[in-house]
Amino acid sequence: MTFPLDTDGPSPLRRWRATGVRALVAATRLRAPAATGLLAPLATAVVAVVAAPLGFVIAQAAQAGWDQTRRLLGRPLIATLLGHTLGLTAAVTLATAVLGFGAAYLVERTALPGRRAWTVALALPLAVPEFVRGYSWVSLFRSVHGYWGAVLVMTCSLYPLVFLPVAAALRHGDAAAEEVSRSLGRGRLATLCRVTLPLTRPALAGGVLLVSLYLLGEYGAFAMLRYTTFATAVFTQYKLGFDAASASLLTLVLVALALLLVGLEAWAGRRARVTRHGALARTAPPVRLGGWTVPALLALAALVGVSLGVPLYALAYWLLKGSSTTLPSASVLGATAATLGYALGAAVVATAAAVPVALYGWRRGTRPARAIERVAYLTRALPGIAVALSVVYVAVRWAQPLYQQPPMLIAGYVVLFFPLALTAVRAALAQVPPGVEEAARSLGTRPLAVLGRVTLPLVLPGLGAAVAMVGLTASTELTATLLLRPTGTQTLATQFWVYTSGLAYGAAAPYAALMVALSVPSVLLLTRRTLGRPGENQ
Repeated sequence: MTFPLDTDGPSPLRRWRATGVRALVAATRLRAPAATGLLAPLATAVVAVVAAPLGFVIAQAAQAGWDQTRRLLGRPLIATLLGHTLGLTAAVTLATAVLGFGAAYLVERTALPGRRAWTVALALPLAVPEFVRGYSWVSLFRSVHGYWGAVLVMTCSLYPLVFLPVAAALRHGDAAAEEVSRSLGRGRLATLCRVTLPLTRPALAGGVLLVSLYLLGEYGAFAMLRYTTFATAVFTQYKLGFDAASASLLTLVLVALALLLVGLEAWAGRRARVTRHGALARTAPPVRLGGWTVPALLALAALVGVSLGVPLYALAYWLLKGSSTTLPSASVLGATAATLGYALGAAVVATAAAVPVALYGWRRGTRPARAIERVAYLTRALPGIAVALSVVYVAVRWAQPLYQQPPMLIAGYVVLFFPLALTAVRAALAQVPPGVEEAARSLGTRPLAVLGRVTLPLVLPGLGAAVAMVGLTASTELTATLLLRPTGTQTLATQFWVYTSGLAYGAAAPYAALMVALSVPSVLLLTRRTLGRPGENQ
């Protein structure tokens, strides 16, 4: 028996299908606890380990006492730091949301020439680390510093975090609602504001959350741009003032801000849930830009030129100018090998650890499951130095043989970048059709076999995206690496920092260029895993 496609209106057949899907999802969730076994305690244990630095920070802050806490938080400097951090976060978040959504709409919903090439070009700024971008601007334009310099540099660096998820939502989403809006006589702008934007709100909110959390914990770029935030103040208290209690109190302020941001993202996601009726998404016909084609191309060219062209020009300039310096030389090959080894190890461990946490949240969808996921995201707001000191504390107290050993640095990377792996794996699980695991179990397949033969093969692209994202970020991490690297080990980031601290920009250029070159394959893989193969859904 065959059924006609029900594409117009809420027909009885569509209601029957929707009811059947809801019943199947409900049955899956009801029977999931029997099949998941130890998944809940395993996910809880993973998040407890990842969130352990939060406990370290709270314990250190408790040593300050109420009197010192009141004196510290009552200082005018705290209000200044709060204003700097919130002002920068608000400006960069708004700018990245506008640029990311606008660029995604142009390449996914319009008949823009060269859309595939623009997609790759708009994602490539992720290959340039934030502190390398700051070095590029400061070394070429000494006037780029302070608040507006930080806004410029961080916007150019972080807008791809919004562009990629929004572009994926537009490419793989169902355009039926937009077609209905246009058929009712609404214009392109009204459809964009009232239909397209709300449909992409979950992806937009997720990207904005990542941008905001990055800004809370960033140190290297702000140090170069001479802009003080809570993260730079925490580093100063730890590194120069040797005041762990005060630094931990400042870190708790960052954690409180992160809690607020995570709550806002969860609220936005709940208000923007989208339900798709039907197995296949309808692809929207591209919008003809007409006379706006040239301005749109110029706008994208300007964005790519500022975000990618300036750093590449700065690197080429300093590479050609020379690398003379009074500082001792270091092996580029040794630093490259160390960077790749640590980044790949951290990427594999973080992705493997994210699987049970994401599976638990996906299968259950209960409040405890969502709470466990959100606790894991809070570590992204911790400054790298706070995570590094917590790892050192654990190693000295309970694992002395690991002190100053490679596992310490990998552990620091895993804690810092676990939220990135969790985001990628969770997004991949969201694409798995409901009831697939239940159907496999109904055929007599054991839960572990279902996981290995059905679920994991379906989310392999997401696992690849997680490895790429964590590896990309870990290969350019600076603050925690300075404290956790084994004695005598240099990475590209630490050696770059040594030379730039001595204003030897020419000597630092080869290390910056290698970091960018090593990051390009990860960005390309991330783009392909997020958006699909070239030409897909276009």
